[in-house]
Amino acid sequence: MSCDADMQGSEMTITDQSAFALVVSGLTKRFAGHTVVDDVSFAVKKGSTLALLGPSGCGKTTILRCLAGLETPERGSIAIAGQAVFDAAEGVDLLPERRGLGVVFQSYAVWPHMTVAQNVGFPLRVRRKMDAERRREQVQRALDAVGLTGFADRPATQLSGGQQQRVALARALVHEPDIVLFDEALSNLDKLLREQMRLELKALQDRLGFTAIYVTHDQDEALGLADTLVLLNAGKINSTGTAKDVFRCADSAFSARFFGWNVIAGIVLEFHPDSGTVTVRIADNVLRVPAATVSAGDRVEVGFRREHLALRPIASGGKPANDAVTAKVVTSSYQGLQNEYLLDIGRGVLVRALHPDIAVPRGADVEMIIAPDHITVWPNGENR
Repeated sequence: MSCDADMQGSEMTITDQSAFALVVSGLTKRFAGHTVVDDVSFAVKKGSTLALLGPSGCGKTTILRCLAGLETPERGSIAIAGQAVFDAAEGVDLLPERRGLGVVFQSYAVWPHMTVAQNVGFPLRVRRKMDAERRREQVQRALDAVGLTGFADRPATQLSGGQQQRVALARALVHEPDIVLFDEALSNLDKLLREQMRLELKALQDRLGFTAIYVTHDQDEALGLADTLVLLNAGKINSTGTAKDVFRCADSAFSARFFGWNVIAGIVLEFHPDSGTVTVRIADNVLRVPAATVSAGDRVEVGFRREHLALRPIASGGKPANDAVTAKVVTSSYQGLQNEYLLDIGRGVLVRALHPDIAVPRGADVEMIIAPDHITVWPNGENR
């Protein structure tokens, strides 16, 4: 698949840190001798959203806790608005309350014995010396910003999950931070409310202008919120770029699998220099695809998206097209606007396809047509 994404790994050189809200350089964190964050570098433009995305255990929450000052890295540096808040080489490590960040945790951490206003105003009591009247005004502004006008005196125990999420957000915003950190902040909400809060968060950020760092394993949240994605794998940056580029232009088999592609082991049978293509065998089928940096005999991984498969039933006694992959329907699942099919392409290799209902029963033979420019080939084992 052709792709012009400008994506990068952890190598990064920034000459003017003041142009960014946050710059992280060479961050490394270990627990009990195990490296959970490995030489991670990225920068976040002022007023934008960066999402740290990846599977459980990839290091994204640890990075967030290092930014907040809740964990101390072994190496690297963190600069906020051009000022170092952590620098291992220089011995700089500011306390969390001196970093000027807002933090929204997964658990909300709403205190049940306090009113909404007391919950939201708590950071002002512990961080700043502020008279009661000014504190009330600032709390009210934060409540108004998140749609909780009129809730100030209500006990926290009388709030719904979505309202508690708004309280946690108001508490993070009440001291007017330039950067807000979100740690799986919407994961405890139901699907409909999560989608609603995503849109509200974007609108709120546009209105208030804060910079956001969002940690999640949920692709929809990351794609819906982020200007920039950092995809992590085993503590390292796998790829970085705009949300659109990272999603569309998987630059490794790991990235493709994470975003739901079909990734199948194959072997290169022949290289065709005249057309710039290679012939690849996957299971019991042969595909001709644009050439990657591979040679005849190489083991590769072949990737394509579920939605890029065209399915057609094979009539009894009929023959599939020359460029088709033959498959048998294992099962299907109704998804509303389309069906999802699980297909066996031979030798027990299963692939998934999304397609409008083509009324094929379980066990039926079908052919899959995949446009060559929708197929990507990686050398086997590449997992940058």
